Amino acid sequence: MTRRHGLGPFQVLGMAWRSLSGNVMRSVLTTLGIIIGVAAVVALTAVGAGVNAGVQQSITNLGTNLLTVGGAFGGGGGGGGGLVRGGPRQSVTLADAVAIRDAGWESVSAVAPVVQSNAQLKNGSLNVNATVVGTWPEFGAVRNTEPEQGTLFSQADVDARNRVAVLGYTVASELFPTGSAVGGTVKIAGVTYTVLGVLPDKGAGGNSMNSSVLIPLSTYLQRVGRPSAVGEPTVQSVYVQARSADDLKGAQALIEELLDLRHGMGPQKDRDYQVQNQGDVLASFSEVTGTLTLFLASIAGISLLVGGIGIMNIMLVSVTERTREIGVRKALGAKPRDILSQFLVESLLLAVGGGLLGIGFGLLLAFVVLPRFGLSAVATPGAMLAAFGFSAAVGVFFGFYPARRAAALDPVDALRYE
Repeated sequence: MTRRHGLGPFQVLGMAWRSLSGNVMRSVLTTLGIIIGVAAVVALTAVGAGVNAGVQQSITNLGTNLLTVGGAFGGGGGGGGGLVRGGPRQSVTLADAVAIRDAGWESVSAVAPVVQSNAQLKNGSLNVNATVVGTWPEFGAVRNTEPEQGTLFSQADVDARNRVAVLGYTVASELFPTGSAVGGTVKIAGVTYTVLGVLPDKGAGGNSMNSSVLIPLSTYLQRVGRPSAVGEPTVQSVYVQARSADDLKGAQALIEELLDLRHGMGPQKDRDYQVQNQGDVLASFSEVTGTLTLFLASIAGISLLVGGIGIMNIMLVSVTERTREIGVRKALGAKPRDILSQFLVESLLLAVGGGLLGIGFGLLLAFVVLPRFGLSAVATPGAMLAAFGFSAAVGVFFGFYPARRAAALDPVDALRYE
């Protein structure tokens, strides 16, 4: 007599598929919670990654491997360049920028101090309000703002206090609407400047240079800005570019050591300046957006549990509806593990099918629907795999009880069931 070993895996899979395909609408409705949950997780994580990438790109557009030296917040701020109480003190001087540049550190590749104020620019009858920025030629490299047309001014222009300017994209468009601005002239505070170049379009963000005009720092101090009442002129910021991201921390430590010495800052004294590290800013934004995305995805994941409960309910109903079928199969020799396997595979197929449909709908939502509302998305394979794996686990977990209940039915009682 041949010993029966039960159904093979392909036989179990085929029986489960035939059972589910016999009522397609109920199967789809059963998986609706799984579909919604997986789609929400995929879409939210993709949008969260897109937001994070957008924020990082915006920060990187300000400059690569950037350190920003400026006055510390709070206090009154001394000297002629002080701001209102509670704002940043203009305690960093042009001499500080020169000292950083002349230190010759290998970890620092470029330095660019900045002073700025608003002024009206004119070209004939056309005029526009713009931010006039006095700086050094290294500003273009440090802040990723090399001219799209023409060139930036040179160190010779700074040394000679030449009246030359580089216009932001919007400024150039408004003052020279019909032709190239390069080679033309504009008036800043009543003084004529020759236009050397035009910066590329950086969008309308708050840190965009579109509405700015760059001029040599020495020219700015002579013709636009008001010099400090006493001593060396102050600057609002000193941008320092490290040679690589790995050099940011080291360069920051060297700058702080130098400025502590120059400003007479002791270990127990609050510094009158601050150094902002671009790497720290990027890490902070990434942590915040990552936490927010995880929180939203976790909330969306709750619907996966709800979908699992829905699968369990339908499988219990299916066990009740197919009680006589189970009794007949057991009477013909089906083992409890055969019944358990079939119902467990049915539950798993529902969850896996719902997971695949959810991934499809999530990608459609993230890359087709949400971009119409101004949201960008970045594909996150890890999140998709996690959501799919979780949906499969939900199918197994919530399908086990109905499957075990079906396997435990007494064949005699099952055959008598009406």
